[in-house]
Amino acid sequence: FEKICKEKNTKIFLLDHHQSGEECAQKYSWYLLDSKRCATKIVYDFFSKICTPVLELSKFVDVVNAVDIWLSEDENFELGKVFLGLIANAKEINRVMFKESQIDYMFFLLDKAWKFIGKENANILLDNATHFIKKDYFARKNDDTLSNLISYFVVEKLSELKENFSIEYEGHKGILTSNIGNTSVIGNDFLVKNPDYDFFIDVSSRKTLSFRANGKIDVSLMAKNLVGGGGHKNASGGLFATFKDGANYNYIKAQIIDLIKSKELKKENNESKQ
Repeated sequence: FEKICKEKNTKIFLLDHHQSGEECAQKYSWYLLDSKRCATKIVYDFFSKICTPVLELSKFVDVVNAVDIWLSEDENFELGKVFLGLIANAKEINRVMFKESQIDYMFFLLDKAWKFIGKENANILLDNATHFIKKDYFARKNDDTLSNLISYFVVEKLSELKENFSIEYEGHKGILTSNIGNTSVIGNDFLVKNPDYDFFIDVSSRKTLSFRANGKIDVSLMAKNLVGGGGHKNASGGLFATFKDGANYNYIKAQIIDLIKSKELKKENNESKQ
């Protein structure tokens, strides 16, 4: 490794704050370890000595540092906790299906939260404002509840990208989502706004499949055939026991397609024997 760096006239630095890296840090000069600062602060401090320091960014870094390494007596600690909760609980946009939108949403939240740094009782002010900050992102021409605004947003994104999420079952066209949340509302709204689609399936990390339709296919029969599930004509469910969750949508979709194909082959084999 060091030979290659010399040949390419390249310097490598590894910045770390995990105590488990101490052995490597003692062995290699390029391994810079500091367990008294969080990774964000280590990186900022390192590059601020090379580039021009940014005061506003340094204040944000101090907030992150306070909560990341749990400096409970630090003045930024309580605000850091609110920042952490803001990001950790920002699950309104599905990261598997809408990665770019989810990243944009995260930066929007941080940009809004940033403005509270330095204010008196900043942690309380930001906590109180969180609901309205989220509504600002999902805002439409007419105001509505946050839940409805999120549903509108998700349905619009699904409609925009529906060809990427399309699947077929016995001649019917449907859409497959993953951990989309609020399945009944989103599923029904999507099918109403996209009449070229006959069914809606959502697969969860808990291996459950939620089926929705709008009168064009009996999803209770579909659920029964695919996973031994059941329910109502337009709303059913079941357990996909062998399903394995993942962060890649195509990996998730491939499992559902394989499930459908396996049932189709089984049906064809049974018919050929008759």
